[in-house]
Amino acid sequence: MSAKQVRRAAAAQLSAAGVPNAQVDAGLLLAFVLGRSVGELIVVDELSDAEANRYRELVDRRARREPLQHIVGHVAFGPIELEVGPGVFIPRMETELLYAWALEQIEKMSHPVVVDLCSGSGALALALAVGHSGAEVHAVEIDDAAYKWLCHNLSRMPAEVGDRVTVHLGDAADPNILPEVHADLVVSNPPYIPVGAELPVEVADYDPATALFGGADGMSVITPMISVVARILRPGCAVGMEHDDTTGNLVMDALETDGRFGSITQNHDLADRARFVTATRR
Repeated sequence: MSAKQVRRAAAAQLSAAGVPNAQVDAGLLLAFVLGRSVGELIVVDELSDAEANRYRELVDRRARREPLQHIVGHVAFGPIELEVGPGVFIPRMETELLYAWALEQIEKMSHPVVVDLCSGSGALALALAVGHSGAEVHAVEIDDAAYKWLCHNLSRMPAEVGDRVTVHLGDAADPNILPEVHADLVVSNPPYIPVGAELPVEVADYDPATALFGGADGMSVITPMISVVARILRPGCAVGMEHDDTTGNLVMDALETDGRFGSITQNHDLADRARFVTATRR
């Protein structure tokens, strides 16, 4: 069967189903079925019946708005690839901006201690452990299902990375969490969406609610977590917290109200949306 025709039909099906970036997803799914990169698809002229049938099955799943990452089983994040599926939040490209900022904060330190609160799949924690060969990283996650994905992704890391990462099953807002840790950097992509916000099907139906929602104002996790950050963060060191694009001012106000932070800064994503706030422990 003609690969171009099958791919074109898949893109049309996905577009009709309301899938964003239908052309891109059609190509990614075909590359996955064939075990090739998207760039290599240009040399593929024909599909076997088995390949075409398998492709249609996956396209049907995507047309039902199952996330692409669940279908292929993994997602790229910074320098690493994470396995994801039901029960864990799918890392988004926008969070890579927080990762890049965080790496800049520790790049000149020889053995920084990094804490990732609300770690989920381990995206920030593991990417920072890979990005800095001397970093000691602590990843905290409260949800049992997400914690299992975190541990699974940690197990896939090379020993020289995995040996520097410790995972903790616990509440990032617990004032007694990580009692012996003194961090040079804290990062967090916590549950921050205000309850009732309109969400894409892929998010609303597949990402776990515990990883999404932060109460009526999006701050139910962030506000108590700030006290934890202030306790574990060394003076002069930085924190970066992602937030909903409607709540940046609330996060900045909460840090200011705490009184132990300075250099409070709003950071924007590539679409100029308020994405994460950074601050320095006084």
